[in-house]
Amino acid sequence: MNNNNTVLDNAEPFNPFGMNLLTTYPISFQVTLTSFLMIEIVLGLSSNLTVLALYCMKSNLVSSVSSIVTMNLHVLDVLVCVGCVPFTIVVVLLPLEEDTALVYCFHEACVSFASIATAANVLAITLNRYDISVRPANRVLTMERTVVLLGFIWALSLLSFLVPFMEVGFFSQAGFERNQTFQMDNNQDSTELQLYYHLLAQIPIFFFTVVVMLVTYYKILQTLNIHIGTRFHKASKKKSVTKKTISMTTPQTEPIDVSQSSGGQNPPLAMRTSVSVIIALRRAIKRHRERRKRQKRVFKMSLLIVSTFLLCWTPITVANTIFLSAGYSNFIISLRLGFLVMAYGTTVFHPLLYAFTRQKLQKVLKSKMRKPGECVVEADPMPTNTVIHNLWIK
Repeated sequence: MNNNNTVLDNAEPFNPFGMNLLTTYPISFQVTLTSFLMIEIVLGLSSNLTVLALYCMKSNLVSSVSSIVTMNLHVLDVLVCVGCVPFTIVVVLLPLEEDTALVYCFHEACVSFASIATAANVLAITLNRYDISVRPANRVLTMERTVVLLGFIWALSLLSFLVPFMEVGFFSQAGFERNQTFQMDNNQDSTELQLYYHLLAQIPIFFFTVVVMLVTYYKILQTLNIHIGTRFHKASKKKSVTKKTISMTTPQTEPIDVSQSSGGQNPPLAMRTSVSVIIALRRAIKRHRERRKRQKRVFKMSLLIVSTFLLCWTPITVANTIFLSAGYSNFIISLRLGFLVMAYGTTVFHPLLYAFTRQKLQKVLKSKMRKPGECVVEADPMPTNTVIHNLWIK
């Protein structure tokens, strides 16, 4: 034990990456990253807390599986803004010459928690949307299964948070002293092998999430084409026939009125029939245009969801891969921190993609922002034969 204490007292300060790094990051690097991280904290907290507050104000918003899964994602984003992002700020600003082993261990635990939990929650939302669009009559995610799934997600997220502590033997004092002694004796191979298992887990989970998202949203868009696209040709023919019918029936209304004044029985019946046909055809055209708009909306939302996840989490995954395979350098470590700022950007994008695009939430938000004495006039509900994909935005 005394020998270990002697090694620790005479050794250099803790180096989280097992190499000679800069004592501090450049001032411009610190200011830039800290500014972006502070912006993400403010925007992420304000938007996600607003969404959670609206969900709590209206109990009917949390009556479906979609709302529960989405609400769970916003709770996660709040935890990331409160716990993970501040630790990254501390790592960026903290001088590396100090004994900061515990701080770096907590930071790696927060990064592991954020990446695994975000991927798992995005997968849950993706599967729920697959249920809504492709299997509306026989859904896999019932309310009971959703509760079990969310419990498993939080258990997996907690385990991912604890893995970095287990790697350094934090819960075992003898193991923690042994790992420190190994590092101070420059036996870095065994230490590096133990310290980065959580990075090895993040990489395949990211690629698995991306593959599932791409396949699922492809199936959803394929289903859209089956339900809506097969009717495009028929609808276009109906549309052309409707225009001809309208042009042919409209000028005949005046002669019908003239003959009606002469006391005939057939003209009023013909007039009523032609008017009802025109109204029915116009309604059919309107419903067709609304379905086209909904199809474009779902396509754009699917593209935004997949591209946002790829844009935010692909760079940090590539950095982790380089970090593990090609070795460590000051540039790679600084690059990893910069890419981590991009990954935290999902806390700002998630409310925009999953919450504020929902019609019910928009109505609640508008009603809360409206003045107390202002009258509220709601539009008529949509027809019952609306395409099932409209559930995405309700």
